[in-house]
Amino acid sequence: MGIDVRNEIRDFLSSRRARITPDQAGMPTFGGGVRRVPGLRRHEVAMLAGVSVDYYTRLERGTLKGVSDSVLEGLAGALQLDEDERTHLWDLARLANSGVKMMHKTMPTRIRPGVQRLLDAITGAPAWVRNERGDVLAANDLGRALYAPMFAGPGRPVNSARFTFLDPAARTFFVDWPRTARDSVAILRAAAVANPCEPGLVTLVGELSTRSEEFRTWWAEHDVRLHRAGKKRINHPVVGDLELDYEALELVADPGLTMFTYSAEPGSESARSLVLLGSWAATERAEQVAAEA
Repeated sequence: MGIDVRNEIRDFLSSRRARITPDQAGMPTFGGGVRRVPGLRRHEVAMLAGVSVDYYTRLERGTLKGVSDSVLEGLAGALQLDEDERTHLWDLARLANSGVKMMHKTMPTRIRPGVQRLLDAITGAPAWVRNERGDVLAANDLGRALYAPMFAGPGRPVNSARFTFLDPAARTFFVDWPRTARDSVAILRAAAVANPCEPGLVTLVGELSTRSEEFRTWWAEHDVRLHRAGKKRINHPVVGDLELDYEALELVADPGLTMFTYSAEPGSESARSLVLLGSWAATERAEQVAAEA
């Protein structure tokens, strides 16, 4: 499932327009008639963005080539885009101007030894590294223990999106599965525009679209999200419920790779469960070493 630039622009702009009511935009409404569109009309967005109706209509039909930063800023304000959506709009504009092939970036599929040593040095918190399509390239022992059901799956490389949508265990593992799943789609949508020719990403989106109706439905909504920080609620098969905070740290020396670390509120039940999980992970590791010996 490749990227059609014009369709991507059209669907993104029209879906953002459809979600904003005149009240939310601070626009007066006249008469009590039923509006034929769910959100703002094109001429209302044009007025808010400070462009002509004809010009905005061309933009929403998929033409962002040559559009100035000031017009993009006006669009972002009129459509009330959040930070992730603004980034996505600028990626769409770059895609329209440079072409799909020029946007291609090679996606890392392995990590440097120094990164693995850093992961191994983090002993009190689960940590792992993934690329933009969600392939988990490395983890520390506690990270593998935390996501044991994901690492237990048959596919390699381990992929967080594939686990979320195609492994039945994920629906029990993630307490807020619908939210986690929608976030996963939104992250892949942003990655697909930022790197539209990446073969593995195209293949992954095609696979998930073919095998998951929920993925297809949410993919069509054109929501985008970047992983930075947040909370994750997990029902772990060994230690039970965990409520963790995560931080996403981009590896500056390795563009396209992100390290995720997880922590629990000090003194909480989750903190105690995380210590228990560490003990379990150490036991599993010792048994594995003994078996290999």
